[in-house]
Amino acid sequence: MHSRCAVSVCHVFMLVLCLSAAEDFDWTKNNHGSFYYGTFPAGFSWGAGGSAYQTEGAWDKDGKGLSIWDVFSHKKGKIQLNDTGDSSCEGYYKIKDDISLMKDLRLNHYRFSIAWPRIIPTGIKSDHVNEKGIQYYDELIDHLLESNITPIVTLYHWDLPQVLQEKYGGWQNISMVNHFNDFANLCFEKFGDRVKHWITFNNPWSVAVEGYETGEHAPGMRLRGNGAYRAAHHIIKAHAKVWHTYDTQWREKQKGLVGVSLSGDWGEPVDISNQKDIEAAERYVQFYLGWFATPIFHGDYPQVMKDFVGRKSVQQGLGTSRLPTFSPQEKSYIKGTCDFLGIGHFTTRYITHRNDPPGRSSNSYFTDRDLAELVDPRWPDPGSEWLYSVPWGFRRLLNFVKTQYGNPNIYVTENGVSEKMMCTELCDEWRIQYYKDYINEMLKAIRDGVNVKGYTAWSLLDKFEWDEGYSERFGLYYVDFRNKNKPRYPKASVQFYKRVISSNGFPNQREVENWKRKAVEMCSSSNQLLAAEEQRSTAANILRLIHDPLTSHMEMVTEIVVPTVCTLSILISAVLLMFLLRRRN
Repeated sequence: MHSRCAVSVCHVFMLVLCLSAAEDFDWTKNNHGSFYYGTFPAGFSWGAGGSAYQTEGAWDKDGKGLSIWDVFSHKKGKIQLNDTGDSSCEGYYKIKDDISLMKDLRLNHYRFSIAWPRIIPTGIKSDHVNEKGIQYYDELIDHLLESNITPIVTLYHWDLPQVLQEKYGGWQNISMVNHFNDFANLCFEKFGDRVKHWITFNNPWSVAVEGYETGEHAPGMRLRGNGAYRAAHHIIKAHAKVWHTYDTQWREKQKGLVGVSLSGDWGEPVDISNQKDIEAAERYVQFYLGWFATPIFHGDYPQVMKDFVGRKSVQQGLGTSRLPTFSPQEKSYIKGTCDFLGIGHFTTRYITHRNDPPGRSSNSYFTDRDLAELVDPRWPDPGSEWLYSVPWGFRRLLNFVKTQYGNPNIYVTENGVSEKMMCTELCDEWRIQYYKDYINEMLKAIRDGVNVKGYTAWSLLDKFEWDEGYSERFGLYYVDFRNKNKPRYPKASVQFYKRVISSNGFPNQREVENWKRKAVEMCSSSNQLLAAEEQRSTAANILRLIHDPLTSHMEMVTEIVVPTVCTLSILISAVLLMFLLRRRN
């Protein structure tokens, strides 16, 4: 598939390197294997994560400026049930409470993001720097370190200052590169004496595609065929500039690391004996993960992206490719700007070749790939409609990264599963199974020689899930969003993950099965506690509504009937579980 060659000797050499790396990955061999009992290398780092907009709340407090997500979520119809992140988990006010949860889990690291508009309200450093925002992150970092928890800090987790979107068009504009570099440089100056692991961008694929192509995410722009590629181009340049800023100004003194967190679903050929399906599966991964990883590690976009987007652009009658190009100087500047690679991974798709004929009105990132995505109906899918549990795809992806990018140091920055139901069940056995299987596939990848250094469960808390609002829950801890105090309750997966961390893996079958059994037993008491809290909340709502005759019937249904049904469901499940446990004993 790498059929075209650049003129210069340098580019020919790079192409040979890419060809040899691609040939190292065997698309025809997929040995799922059985569960492997063993432990992770000494010093392996276990963590959990969250992000600023999803967890902090305090959207307009203490001098914080507006972000594109503040504005987007306030537009009716953009978010499920018109939810917003205005208060979210109220993490801004609960630093000590949440760190106590991390200590109970025995985390080695916690991954969080710094809200750009909380530090620089307009996004333009020369306008104003918000000292209260800096104080908040100072406090968070200091409390983490006092608890022997390493902060892993993301600089951009999607909350671009709104002023930059309105004034320049956000990531469509090259000026974002310098503004982002100013913000990052300020963070290095203020926090770099204590923070040694920096992530420039979280999942830039979503920023580009869902923010500027489909419009599902903030800022909600629908620039089909061009918007995603232009946004990604500027993001890659911004990442490289920040890495060089750290490398030249801060590395010698602070001795930290700067990486990027890229998300990638795995793409498996529908038919591993069909060369077209194999090529389509590789295209899927290259258009997803390789879009960003290949420039950062090798200096330019994947050849298959240049070929396919270029050819379709010509067929559409365009004079140049819709995929932007890097100059020779930019290629050398971008190449190698990664001290570690963050990988966010959740699921897998089967991929087959499909011809998408070009057309002026139909051109898009998705049709440029000439492929179809399929799922196996037998794959479990307890929550998000896109998230199927396919553990073996995780090992395949990690091995692909190893062969394509010179076996870099990897931190798994996001991995987890959601549930989507009106009444959340604290006894989340499906999440325990997901973590058990995915962590085990990561362990197998390490045995394959992949340099995985740490793992981040996603996420510590239930939180605002972007366009899905609060309808999906990824947390190890349940958050009661109806209660203004946003109390946290441990799910069964907390106990299971804690055991994995304490044992640094999976010692033996009997012990691991015992962890799961005990975790589910313990969650019954949490269910009862949550039910009691919901009863109190329901009673308070009834009193409030009695004194407010103008309250609509719909509000009564959502505020009283639904919590009551949930309370009954939780109580019944808790009693049933206790009965079964007594019978077993």
